[in-house]
Amino acid sequence: MQLWIILALILFILQILTIIIGEFRHPPKALAWLFILFVIPVIGFVMYYFLAKEYRQRRKVRRRGLGLVHDLRQIGKHMKAADPQIEEEHLQGWRHEPRLFALLNNIPGAMITVQNEVLVLANADEAYPEMLEAIEGAQKHIHFEFYTIRDDPTGRRFQELLIRKARAGVQVRCIFDGIGSYHLPNRFIAELQQAGCEVYIFLPALIAFFDKRINYRNHRKIIVIDGIVGFLGGLNIGDEYLGRNSSLGFWRDTHLRLEGDSVYSLQMTFIRDWLFVSGERLTETAYFPEHEIRGRKPVQVISSGPDAHWDAVLEMFFGSVTTAKRRIFITTPYFVPDASLLMGLKAAAVSGIDVRIIYPENSDSRIVNYASLSYLEELLQAGVRFYAYQEGFIHAKVMIIDDLLATVGTANMDMRSFYNNFELNAVLFDKASIQRLEGDFIQDLKACREIKLEEFEKRSRWQKGKEVLARLVSPLF
Repeated sequence: MQLWIILALILFILQILTIIIGEFRHPPKALAWLFILFVIPVIGFVMYYFLAKEYRQRRKVRRRGLGLVHDLRQIGKHMKAADPQIEEEHLQGWRHEPRLFALLNNIPGAMITVQNEVLVLANADEAYPEMLEAIEGAQKHIHFEFYTIRDDPTGRRFQELLIRKARAGVQVRCIFDGIGSYHLPNRFIAELQQAGCEVYIFLPALIAFFDKRINYRNHRKIIVIDGIVGFLGGLNIGDEYLGRNSSLGFWRDTHLRLEGDSVYSLQMTFIRDWLFVSGERLTETAYFPEHEIRGRKPVQVISSGPDAHWDAVLEMFFGSVTTAKRRIFITTPYFVPDASLLMGLKAAAVSGIDVRIIYPENSDSRIVNYASLSYLEELLQAGVRFYAYQEGFIHAKVMIIDDLLATVGTANMDMRSFYNNFELNAVLFDKASIQRLEGDFIQDLKACREIKLEEFEKRSRWQKGKEVLARLVSPLF
């Protein structure tokens, strides 16, 4: 009997060591898995084995992409990069921020381009008509990539248009995430394929489970039309994003329409994802056509994911927060910052910077909502101001730093977006776009209830206990 106890103890210690060694780069994640292991021994380790495989160890993924990256760099040489000496008129203030500019300019595969037009779109009511009009006007190819697409009237409206364009001879390629679009019926996909659309599922759930990658999700939302027009942002495709979900109500979001050199970056991201799902290399120059856009709005498109050696979106967020001198405005549906970003926000608020964060009062994830609330007290004590959005669900992912830059994209302010998801953000530098996003933020504040420290501190012990537990496991959700 004692021998079995000793063997069980040795096995348990080996499981603990495996988690610590495997997650040493991310202590919060290691702590979350250790907590699960202690609560449900053995089963917790089985879950870890299938859900938490370090994606960067996938050599075949890196090898497959090496040649493509070289080809795309050759194609991208004609893209006009921003130079703070030449473009001072369009990148005002950057001569005073050489460190942040150097950080952004050295993120691999994320060139700052200048020759662009940018349109900020608030909500699906504005974004969907722009998307549909651009798809309708496609002449050569449509690249369509979303985390979630629904088989509902909105999803079928997009499906029918893609089918019609494919039958007219336009190349249509679609990528849907295996988890985000898990409920999408096979019939929906088959109808696209029968019309000539090429459709792939990014990490189908069953395959991802047995290949130990189910915890990794392609959270990107990309449309590229003829290599000329592109879209990215927070919106997926479905009725709920038009506010037709009775439990969430009005859906507040932010999306972007881009034209110019920045679309090449969107195209490159889609082509890398296409190589992964299909094995096909799309390196023809026809996917990167010359354009006639004369706008001078600097844009940087940053992609990140567990297959990269840089946590690019997190580094962009952190570098921007620590550079702020006057204000930091953040809108996010999920707020689970890592230790560095948490300290950066606290330090900014303590130093007198106006830090305001909007998050949803009505969340679509209880665990993440409790985890978010667990950070509020220490940040409120530091002077950060929190606002709970009241008019439905706010899903926009926006950050504004002074008048220097703003970022819009798919990445939430949480550790899943920083480390587990494939994400895509655009950094905007022109005053008009920043002012538009500021105006939207101020308008959203009117629909919010400010959280006051003295009231928040009165929450029950039961509530605090739920927040502690949610925070422990939040790196996994």
